Amino acid sequence: MPETQAFSTRRSLWTPPSGTLGGLVAAAYIRAADQSSEAQAWRTRAEAAPPAPSFRAALRGPTVGVIAELKRRSPSKGSINPELHAVERAGEYVAAGAAAVSVLTEPERFGGVMSDLSDVAAAVAAPVLRKDFIVASVQLYEARARGAAAALLIVRALPHDALVELYDIGSSIGLDLLVEVHDEAELSAALDIGAAIIGVNNRDLESLVIQPNTAARIVPLIPRSVVAVAESGMATRADVQRAAAAGADAVLVGSAVSAASDPASAVRALADIRVERDGRPD
Repeated sequence: MPETQAFSTRRSLWTPPSGTLGGLVAAAYIRAADQSSEAQAWRTRAEAAPPAPSFRAALRGPTVGVIAELKRRSPSKGSINPELHAVERAGEYVAAGAAAVSVLTEPERFGGVMSDLSDVAAAVAAPVLRKDFIVASVQLYEARARGAAAALLIVRALPHDALVELYDIGSSIGLDLLVEVHDEAELSAALDIGAAIIGVNNRDLESLVIQPNTAARIVPLIPRSVVAVAESGMATRADVQRAAAAGADAVLVGSAVSAASDPASAVRALADIRVERDGRPD
């Protein structure tokens, strides 16, 4: 299908998300609207911010890159680690071999705090991802101004024009964009906009159901020139080995490391598994 036709098809078929994702996106629009008067100030700070370490490069090694997440709670699990100390735990993750740190900043359902992003980015040498429900440019400007190297864009959450606009804005201010998909149609949309990093989420964010074979099905379709990240359901070494066998360059691990009593050991157990990219297309 020609690129322009694919874009047109997505525009005509996309509908606003429902379920849990729909509620989270609606709340994100409200928060972004409340920040709209600050957009220019955050943009100025973002454009003046020193370069961040490359998120994409950090995930592109011979072994699976572990993106270790800071998560206090979630809609699917409830309370995970409400007393989590972001800087301390991020330091333990990186010392144990994490390639990057994911900082959840969504406040209502995940217990995220924006100051965690700037504090962690200042404290660790590894690149930091702002993981949130990004719907407006001000959120990207704030992420870059606070030291983030990357931000998450969820294909299902955004109409086509907004996805393209936010991808272009994020790229223009030096952010790497982790573009998240859940099925083949969303993968096509991510590739059409030129996404250099694609995350495949095993969890359906509308129903919160994990379908463990989603990443195993979709990662082998991602060109080798694109960094492929397997997300959700990554808890054990066996989980990461399955992702690596499918060709995933990296995994995003949230609840398992956030809840761990020994986070360094939890990360270390996942950080030395070789990637098998040969099955992915050129």
